[in-house]
Amino acid sequence: METGSVNADPVQRPDANGRCSQWRNWTGFWLLGLCNNFAYVVMLSAAHDILKKQESGNATASTSTTLAVDFQAGNSSNSSRYDCNPVSTAAVLLADILPTLVIKLSAPFVIHKLPYGFRVLFCVIMATTSFLLVSFSSAVWISILGVIFASFSAGLGELSFLSLTVFFTRDVLGGWGSGTGGAGVAGAFLYSGLTQVGLSPQITLLIMLVIPVAMVISYFFLLVPPASLPQWKSRGAEYAAVGSEESQGLMDGSQEDEQEKSTPGTCHKLGLLKFVFPLGLVYFAEYFINQGLMELLYFPDFFLSHAEQYRWYQTLYQVGVLVSRSSLCCVKIRKLWALSWLQVLNAVLLLFAVRFQFLPSAWLVFVIVLYEGLLGGAAYVNTFYFISKESEDRHREFAMAAASVGDSLGIALAGLAAFPVHRYFCSL
Repeated sequence: METGSVNADPVQRPDANGRCSQWRNWTGFWLLGLCNNFAYVVMLSAAHDILKKQESGNATASTSTTLAVDFQAGNSSNSSRYDCNPVSTAAVLLADILPTLVIKLSAPFVIHKLPYGFRVLFCVIMATTSFLLVSFSSAVWISILGVIFASFSAGLGELSFLSLTVFFTRDVLGGWGSGTGGAGVAGAFLYSGLTQVGLSPQITLLIMLVIPVAMVISYFFLLVPPASLPQWKSRGAEYAAVGSEESQGLMDGSQEDEQEKSTPGTCHKLGLLKFVFPLGLVYFAEYFINQGLMELLYFPDFFLSHAEQYRWYQTLYQVGVLVSRSSLCCVKIRKLWALSWLQVLNAVLLLFAVRFQFLPSAWLVFVIVLYEGLLGGAAYVNTFYFISKESEDRHREFAMAAASVGDSLGIALAGLAAFPVHRYFCSL
């Protein structure tokens, strides 16, 4: 049966019900990708505002009830030519990625014990809590705690939904990748747009509480799960075989045999490094740009304030991510290392641009960060496509979950590297 297949393209021509199910599943994964990454993206778009609140709060106690004290003006109390926040936006990045990294490093070996339905509910609760904490926080540490909740939600969600794709036909992976790109554009555009027209960051974040609700609807009411999917019951064996060319069920043999077959060997795990390293390098370079350099690419004579320039840098980057993550149906790129080194070149270019300030206008930065997003999105979606294509059926679920460590590790290292860079430039 088609619904029992795992990443197998259907041999028979699907009937109307089959086509409807395929469309629902693709749309469901698109929405899950959007909802899962939405809070993560919004927190990064709001990073400058969250830290500006700390600066304003240190100056006057009257600013403790809102995030919207001095964001539109983009003013600061420092004398640096870069108009620096006291703390790098990398602080928000680390709070947004380290919990995700912890989950991705540990969960692939134990997460099969938690049914998918419970995982989704946990993600929804964490995302809701994150929006509420950041919205009503009276201190930056509370906002950072909210960012951490968003990170736990996004990390568990990405690991779970990537593993979930192996229970469906392979085209849902394109839906997931496109949805995660859509989260970047939707989150960044909504946050930038709503604050641009005058809404406070607090009200803007409260409006976004609709996103966790959409995740519940997408998973429980839109997807058409196969019978082999362990919705509310624990998996009997670690990363059990998840299908075959003949579309066999999840648990054909005994649990002992399936566990032995499905446990990846050392050679298979080492083989994942050819995907993990390029993905990690791409994400290191782009998040070093996003959270280490973007805040410093400030043009005082531009018609947008500093805070507004930062928000639109983030937004255009996400537009590039969306376009390239949605391109899998049109173009597939196997040379992942080429994408990595092109992204490193971007980072070096912008690092020198910050130091020597030779870029004439923010318009040129807009073009560069759009291109940066294209490279990052292409690396992400092609990495997981080729993992799905080249991994054996019985190892694919583990491989998809384990390889997702690459992007989070690269982001975490970028956050750590951004701190001394921020300190150096702000001291000039």
